[in-house]
Amino acid sequence: MAAPHKLAAMREHLELPRPMLLARTVVWNLLESAGLPLGALALGAWLYGRDAGLIAGLAATWLTVLVRKGATGQVPSLLMISALVLTVQTGIAVSTGQLWLYLLQFPLADLAMSVLFAHSARSASPLVGRLAAEVVALRQPSGHHPGLHRFFQGATWLWAGIFFILTVCLAVMMVTEPTAAFVTLSTVATVGLVLAGIAVSTLWFRSVLRRSGLGLRFASS
Repeated sequence: MAAPHKLAAMREHLELPRPMLLARTVVWNLLESAGLPLGALALGAWLYGRDAGLIAGLAATWLTVLVRKGATGQVPSLLMISALVLTVQTGIAVSTGQLWLYLLQFPLADLAMSVLFAHSARSASPLVGRLAAEVVALRQPSGHHPGLHRFFQGATWLWAGIFFILTVCLAVMMVTEPTAAFVTLSTVATVGLVLAGIAVSTLWFRSVLRRSGLGLRFASS
């Protein structure tokens, strides 16, 4: 019977970047998908008004997409999702100017996210798996692990469901609550459900790793 330390050495691992590199990767992806468009939106709105700000934010996002595509040949899923959702939001806001149609962008954005996650859930490359590789640079073992793939598929369905629940909640609040209350309640609902989804996904992921005999460690370089 193999000694415990030999079994540990033979155990396959998933790898994360070292803590500082991991933090830098996550921050850059969030900045790229949200920080740059928000900064352009704020500057454009301050200089020329709301519609100009919305268009500036959209232009900054698609410019980032084009730069990424030209530099690396790939566009991270998180950035592409942000670009598509922001296009819908900006089109609605600029073309109508109607407050209720402007507020409609929030449930529409969540519906778009739900459809995107659900569409990829049964594919060979579920969206949660791609985001794990792109946002936190998770590196999987070379061998194929059906349990790990099933987790990414299941977690993708989970997030499709979370965004669908948000769509329904925000749509109901939009027609039953005044604007100020809608903004507050929709923010609370979004943050609460996203944090709950992260917690469930993390616990589920750890359980799958244990059952699959996989470890998790920081990369050596």
